[in-house]
Amino acid sequence: MQTHSSSVVAVKAAQALRVLTDREFPTVEDYLKSLERNSSALQRANPSHASLHTTQHRIVDAVSDADPEDVATAKGLTIEAIDDVIDSVESSKDRAAARAVSEIADDDVLLTHDFSSTVLATIDDAIEAGQTFDVYVTESRPRFLGRKMTRHLAERDGIDVTLIVDGAAGHFMPQVDRVLVGMDCIVDDTLYNRIGTYPIATAAADNDVPVTVVGSAAKYVDGAFAFENENRSPSEVLREPADGFEVANPAYDATPTRLLDTVVTDDGVHEY
Repeated sequence: MQTHSSSVVAVKAAQALRVLTDREFPTVEDYLKSLERNSSALQRANPSHASLHTTQHRIVDAVSDADPEDVATAKGLTIEAIDDVIDSVESSKDRAAARAVSEIADDDVLLTHDFSSTVLATIDDAIEAGQTFDVYVTESRPRFLGRKMTRHLAERDGIDVTLIVDGAAGHFMPQVDRVLVGMDCIVDDTLYNRIGTYPIATAAADNDVPVTVVGSAAKYVDGAFAFENENRSPSEVLREPADGFEVANPAYDATPTRLLDTVVTDDGVHEY
């Protein structure tokens, strides 16, 4: 939960429910209670990932709404629902990436933040279409996930990539044509994404640089989902003990959607 993207977390959590289909249950009611209880535990393990909650509800609802006659049928429905969710998560990322290619132009200077497999897929699709880019990538402290993104991009032909520290995003923004980032989720009028996204979007707005967010539609939720930030270990920021002061290390920040230009998902392009 602490190291993977929200899409990967959703897939791994769905796969974890397969364990129940190998256990014995005396009645359908007992099986459904166990399914719901274990699904709730997985959701509580990471309340910041909307796609985890969305996909878990899909699995549980698919089984319970079918009103299975026996345990074997309930298990079969569970396996089908898990497979459907995994296919949906993985294919929706590809569809969102393909749709987002239209938002970037050949020879654009892009700036991205953190590591997003959907952003990477978008750039790959654009490269296959013959486009080339200059890309600035922030380090994405304190876990430096931007370095991983930089290494991946550096392997692509047609990409000139530059790694920058997070605080330098505003300095380079006048040279940027578009900010392209992924998302943890969008709830109502707020984008929740890796810490540091908000100041980048603010700098982009001040420089009239459009901001495009790309991700699965499963991450686009309404107020029924209550986002809870993750406060990570202080040791990621400071290795030695904090003597006389506190260390705050939130995983995500909140960006108002009014600072965004477009949000691209597998089901369409949302303009702001």
